[in-house]
Amino acid sequence: MQDLKAISRLFETRADFLTARPHGSGHINDTFCATYNQAGREIRLIHQRINSHVFRNPEALMENIDRVTRHSLARLVEAGHSEAHRRTLTLIPSCDGLPWARDAEGGYWRTFPFIEGALGYEEIENLRQAEEAAKAFGEFQKLAADLKGPRLHETIPDFHHTPKRLDALRAVLENAPKDRMERVGDDLEFAFSRAADARVITDLIASGDVPERVTHNDTKLSNVLLDEATSEGVCVIDLDTTMPGSVLYDFGDMVRTACPTTREDEVDLSVIDVRMDRFEALIRGYLAAASFLVPAEVEHLAFSGKLLALECGIRFLTDYLDGDHYFKTHRPGHNLDRCRAQFALVRAIEKRLPEMEDVVARTENK
Repeated sequence: MQDLKAISRLFETRADFLTARPHGSGHINDTFCATYNQAGREIRLIHQRINSHVFRNPEALMENIDRVTRHSLARLVEAGHSEAHRRTLTLIPSCDGLPWARDAEGGYWRTFPFIEGALGYEEIENLRQAEEAAKAFGEFQKLAADLKGPRLHETIPDFHHTPKRLDALRAVLENAPKDRMERVGDDLEFAFSRAADARVITDLIASGDVPERVTHNDTKLSNVLLDEATSEGVCVIDLDTTMPGSVLYDFGDMVRTACPTTREDEVDLSVIDVRMDRFEALIRGYLAAASFLVPAEVEHLAFSGKLLALECGIRFLTDYLDGDHYFKTHRPGHNLDRCRAQFALVRAIEKRLPEMEDVVARTENK
């Protein structure tokens, strides 16, 4: 851990480095949990090396995180929250006073206090976890809703611009392998037949009916820490994709990842459906926190799950036709299986949409 000891000296830890070990299950950045002696008391900090191959402008990314976390902390302190520093990530500055530091090889690092007494989960185990995760993401958006200053940087431009995802699919058709093209006729027809759906949210943003907001853009359960004792949502983490967007993308991705009855690459499409109990839990938690929503946002909460499943299916199909370069695969045709599972989820949501919209209306009016 000599390297981590060297990294520790780049930050204003105000403590003596003891040891460190790899931490978490993330696949992009390198994350370490380090133990320090601070005036006779052991504390833990998180050191993270940013993957600059994925995030090409680490300084812009860190400017976003610094602005959002500072603002969120100020809002919590102003409200007199008794756990303000536990409810948002806070950056420990480098010895140069920056929210990041660079190592001897030029790599970018950041450091956060370790949030004690809270856990992240890869899979939803009960409805309370779903409700509390949705509430935590709503609180995250609410804290950042009145962030002043220039527009945040787009760390991944057009990340949830679904019409452009369709354009990318069209672009790969000309050079796609013939054998793969022969397998995807029905899948392509499905994707392009939903072109009008793909434009719904981008059109609402363009018209001003849905405002652009600060959004997380990776709203899976593992990106919320839940209290070990109470399962209450404590803190939203993994802020690399925090940037301008629509809250509908965030909520839609919660639905896409939390509500299917099967895994993401299920090959028996007949068993794919929407877990309505989980959808109701997400709506309860999210609306309990997201008091800032405008009517058009509430109106499209149920639809947003369909859109994000459609978008993800388009991305899987594009990667399949492009040779499986983006998503890791574990068997031949894996991306096509994923695509078809997402499109089956779209069909399931279409059937359930009136029921889902009724859940939103009943919950909002309570």
